[in-house]
Amino acid sequence: MGKRILIVDDAAFMRMMIKDILTKNGYEVAGEAENGIRAIDKYKELSPDLVIMDITMPELDGIEAVKEIKKINSESKIIMCSAMGQQAMVIESIQAGARDFIVKPFQAERVVEAVKKVLG
Repeated sequence: MGKRILIVDDAAFMRMMIKDILTKNGYEVAGEAENGIRAIDKYKELSPDLVIMDITMPELDGIEAVKEIKKINSESKIIMCSAMGQQAMVIESIQAGARDFIVKPFQAERVVEAVKKVLG
């Protein structure tokens, strides 16, 4: 049974790209969300094995969404994804509870490697 993953990004083409990489590698995309608020709702609804979350999004950013998801399930597995490879954001994401960080533009191998590492 493939692991179920929730993809969160405000850019539809990014969600599509990540979804494509995941499905080609045997993962099931349980759902998608376009902002942090929707991500939290989808997380409650779907209980995915993993969340791949963009940082910069409208309404509620990825870091705040991670904090909220961690309140729902302290064991939740989250990989952050952002074009801004700034050290501060990486650190803030990890402190918020993210398990790994992917910098855009990313290689498919890097996404799969991060997912395998986090899911164990």
